[in-house]
Amino acid sequence: MKTIIHSEQVPAAIGPFSHGTAFAGLIFTSGQLPVNKGTGAVVAGGIVEQSKQSLENLNQVLLAGGGDLSTVLKTTCFLADISDFAQFNEVYQSFFNTDCPARSCFAVKDLPLGVKVEVEAIAHVK
Repeated sequence: MKTIIHSEQVPAAIGPFSHGTAFAGLIFTSGQLPVNKGTGAVVAGGIVEQSKQSLENLNQVLLAGGGDLSTVLKTTCFLADISDFAQFNEVYQSFFNTDCPARSCFAVKDLPLGVKVEVEAIAHVK
């Protein structure tokens, strides 16, 4: 049976979707934007600050679903500008410093709220 995941630690979804869903021991997250729960705004700064916030939000959704970053099997990362790839990788590696999950990362034309990055994941429940 599918379970809807909702985290009080991240901003509310900005559309008709949930933070994530769980099924058969797997967690599927929606894309996490670099929005600060406290302010409700996109974090100030560039790709480094936005990447950190997106990944922190991702971890909070995973925690709400019974996992965490160590249980991630695959991520999909969307960048507004592929020239941010190297800086994004540095931040990403600080969150996934060992046993990195499978990953796809590519540039897209635009992201919601004009952000520079969005990250989603598939993980397993602990």
